[in-house]
Amino acid sequence: MSDNGGFEAATADAPDAIATFDEESRGLIGKFHHALHTIPALVPLIVLVAAIAMFGVALGQKFFSPFALTLILQQVQIVGIVAAAQSLVILTAGIDLSVGAIAVISSVIMGQFTFRYGLPVSVSIAAGLLFGTLIGMANGWLVARMKLPPFIVTLGTWQIVLAANFLYSANETIRSQEIATEAPLLHLLGSKFSIGGAVFTYGVVFLVVLVILLAYILRHTAWGRHVYAVGDDPEAAELSGVNVKRTLISVYALAGLICAFAGWALIGRIGSVSPTSGQLLNIESITAVVIGGISLFGGRGSILGTFFGALIVGVFTLGLRLAGADVQWTFLLIGVLIIAAVAVDQWIRKVAA
Repeated sequence: MSDNGGFEAATADAPDAIATFDEESRGLIGKFHHALHTIPALVPLIVLVAAIAMFGVALGQKFFSPFALTLILQQVQIVGIVAAAQSLVILTAGIDLSVGAIAVISSVIMGQFTFRYGLPVSVSIAAGLLFGTLIGMANGWLVARMKLPPFIVTLGTWQIVLAANFLYSANETIRSQEIATEAPLLHLLGSKFSIGGAVFTYGVVFLVVLVILLAYILRHTAWGRHVYAVGDDPEAAELSGVNVKRTLISVYALAGLICAFAGWALIGRIGSVSPTSGQLLNIESITAVVIGGISLFGGRGSILGTFFGALIVGVFTLGLRLAGADVQWTFLLIGVLIIAAVAVDQWIRKVAA
């Protein structure tokens, strides 16, 4: 009887032991999955640190100098600002293919209003910022009120704005010498200052402040929670009392305003007002967003991750250039990172489901 009782007790305890073993074996992986789901910026941060360490070991002081590291920030400032705008739209499960065109036409308006019409520079800059906001608002209205697909709307806006840009400017470039002597305020975001051996621009400062501000707004305000809710499930958000249409219009309008600021920074970066500048900003901004861990399906990700994504592109670009590698290697590695980022996002969403 005692033997049978011992056997019964052992068999009764066995399932618990197995269950405990399975729970423990899944615990570490489960915690890692949970961390990736709750901290979307974690993956791009790990990639960024790994890339910096890799090029640091390979290139040494050549890469780790203050000048080289701050040069990365200078190179990604425009893409980073535009990517911040793109992030807001993608968080709502949309996409904006017109971000680059908005940035460029805003810069053209700032330049043309100053030199063609003789308006004060501050007024011209305000006009450019307003124009970018209005284009974004028009995108949002077509998406929210007319129920048109964001891809189609912004593809059309991109073509319209691009054509208007060349027609309005007559394809003329306002040279840097004219701006420097007559309207230096247009160069403000491109102005440099040094801290030790590091060289920064006010455009870099604007990018960092923008990322911090948007991160706070998205995390700690009702509007930010509404943005995530709309991207995750617009019908459920509507039933919860969220004004989906107003949220979408405000997101696209804010994206347009941010792109207009990118246009101002673009003048400072290249030194001139050129209608042919910023041709790749659409693709580069989406690249930074995707590598930064923001889901293309909406509702998940962070602005901080987008910032890290832009820095990753900058690190690989500068690192490979300093190593003397062919520029095509940069495109190859960025392409791999894009596919890997989407695969990781799908994996995280599947685990979290």
